[in-house]
Amino acid sequence: IINGSFNENDVLKPSSPYSASKASSSLIALSYHRTYGMKIMVTRTSNNFGKYQFPEKLIPKTIIRNYLNLEIPLYGNGNNKRDWIYVDDNVRAILTVLTKGKSGEIYNISSNNELSNIEIVNRIFNIMNKKGKIKYVSDRPGHDVRYSINSEKLLKLGWKPEYNFEEALKLTVEWLSLI
Repeated sequence: IINGSFNENDVLKPSSPYSASKASSSLIALSYHRTYGMKIMVTRTSNNFGKYQFPEKLIPKTIIRNYLNLEIPLYGNGNNKRDWIYVDDNVRAILTVLTKGKSGEIYNISSNNELSNIEIVNRIFNIMNKKGKIKYVSDRPGHDVRYSINSEKLLKLGWKPEYNFEEALKLTVEWLSLI
């Protein structure tokens, strides 16, 4: 999406097999609610980061490779944008949906921290007080230029993020420095 944000009722238009698998899992889960009356709630989360994240993802990979003085690969020109949420806020959001959400509904989870990949990398460099070497690599096929979701429906359940992005990023850098 170039402008605005996706809401829960927007038509899904996956751009890759990976995104198609995520979209289809939501539809399969909801079909069990409609067909068998199972208590099903679907959450769709923006980019999650924090402790224990798989090390090949952008944020931990940048931190680890910067500590090790290795090149940091960045897809395309680094301008792809994502909305980021700290893992602790994501967990609390999921718990809110489980305890206050309505069966058969979809809830977007977002902290409204929209940043480009190059902005993320530069913020990590600033926190670490160490500017690493970026290596621009070919973008992935079907890689979305921008991904943004609207979480107004979740906010109405009483959830709100507790961590601002900068604070959460510092916590992530500190945590990764301990391993």
